[in-house]
Amino acid sequence: MAPSSTFTTRLSEAARVVEEALAALLTDKTAPGEIARPPRLMAAMRHAALGGGKRLRPFLVIEAARLLGAEGQGPLRAGCAVELLHCYSLVHDDLPSMDDDDLRRGRPTVHKAYDEATAILVGDALQTLAFEVLADPATDPDPAIRADLVLGLARASGLGGMVGGQLLDLSAEGRYGRAELGEADVRLLQAMKTGAILTFSVEAGAILGKADAGTRQSLVAYGRALGAAFQVADDILDREASAEALGKRTGKDQEKGKATLVDLLGMEGARRECRRLVEEAEASLDSFGPRAQILREAVRFVVERQV
Repeated sequence: MAPSSTFTTRLSEAARVVEEALAALLTDKTAPGEIARPPRLMAAMRHAALGGGKRLRPFLVIEAARLLGAEGQGPLRAGCAVELLHCYSLVHDDLPSMDDDDLRRGRPTVHKAYDEATAILVGDALQTLAFEVLADPATDPDPAIRADLVLGLARASGLGGMVGGQLLDLSAEGRYGRAELGEADVRLLQAMKTGAILTFSVEAGAILGKADAGTRQSLVAYGRALGAAFQVADDILDREASAEALGKRTGKDQEKGKATLVDLLGMEGARRECRRLVEEAEASLDSFGPRAQILREAVRFVVERQV
C-alpha cells in the first residue's frame, strides 16, 4: 500500500526542519561555555550528520509528541538529539575496527573522508552534543522532563541498548570465539543494537507529551514492534537491494557468516515476520483511534521501503 500524501508530506517536512536544526547546531560559532570549535572537527561532524537520510528517528519523536498535543521546538530538538546519537553510532560502526565500511549514504564514510582518529572524535562529539541538546532548557522548561529524556536516551544507547548490541554483533562474527546464533539470540541482538533507539524515539514523544503510564506503555510497545520490523526489513534489503540503491555496502552479514532472521526463517518467513510485526505495532495504537494514522503508516513504511 502506497503511503498517503499526508504521510509523505510530514516525513519530508520533518526531514527538512531537522536538517535545518542540525545545521544550526553544527555551526562553527561557539555556544556559551565553550572555548573553541576546531574547524576540522566541525567540518567532519557536518559530513557525518548533514545531507542525507530519511530522518526516521526524529520523525517518530515529532509524530508521537504531536499525537499527544505537543509540537514545536521541544519535539524538534529531542528529535535532533536522537539523530545526533544515531549519526555518532554510524560513524563508529563504519570504522575499520568495527564494520570497516567505505560508503555511507552514497558518500565516503568519515574515516575515509578525513581519517580514523577524526572519525572517533566526531562520534564522541556527536554523542555528547546529543545529551547537551536534551539537557538544555530550550528543549523543555520542565527539568523533570529533560531528565527523563536524558535517562531514556542513555539507557537506549548504552551498555544495555545500542552499545551492548554492537558488542553482541561483533561476537556474532566470531571475533571472540565460535558463535552460532539461534533465533532468540538474533532477536536480542537486534532489539538492542537497532530497536532500542527506535523505541526511545517514540517514547521521547510520549515524555514530551506528558503521557500517562498506560499511554506511554502503548507507545513503547509500538516502538518495539516498529524497531523489530525495521531490522527484519533491513536484513531483507541487504540481500535484495544493490549497494548503489542503498548508498552503502550490502551483503556484509552473509560475508561474515553472521545469522539474521532471513537466514533462520527464510526469505518468505522473514516477510511473514515483517507483516506480523506491522500488525503488532498497529494493534498497540488501537486506543488512539484515527489520530494515530501517521504512526500506523510509519511502521508500514519501514517494511515497504526500498532504500
